[in-house]
Amino acid sequence: MATEGGGKEMNEIKTQFTTREGLYKLLPHSEYSRPNRVPFNSQGSNPVRVSFVNLNDQSGNGDRLCFNVGRELYFYIYKGVRKAADLSKPIDKRIYKGTQPTCHDFNHLTATAESVSLLVGFSAGQVQLIDPIKKETSKLFNEEGLLSSQNQASSPGGTVV
Repeated sequence: MATEGGGKEMNEIKTQFTTREGLYKLLPHSEYSRPNRVPFNSQGSNPVRVSFVNLNDQSGNGDRLCFNVGRELYFYIYKGVRKAADLSKPIDKRIYKGTQPTCHDFNHLTATAESVSLLVGFSAGQVQLIDPIKKETSKLFNEEGLLSSQNQASSPGGTVV
């Protein structure tokens, strides 16, 4: 249905609009359900890293995904690109108070369905070995990190949620 004078179609579906309260935008499910949504402009200072591991379990969902957003570290079952991960149900979630995770990687050689080793590096120089399936912290390396010169507590201070 067109308006007179060649204007836009009246039944057009809008994906965004602006009101005096702000901008309203239609978001895809993956962006809408992202934990702790942060405005896109501020993400430049918080790089996101992603790690994958295949556990070869019997259920057929052997792939696992780990990613960090700011000071939070998430561990999920990964079902492939065609099925979105349920971001409301992480296998493990850790929030760090002292420093933030900057890199992480799985030990693919020792990974099993019951246990997987994840090595996490932090912004203050610490390295932590954790098992997100068993939800336990094994070791903290370089505990003094870069904070020892500042006389501050250096533990990453992760909490499992």
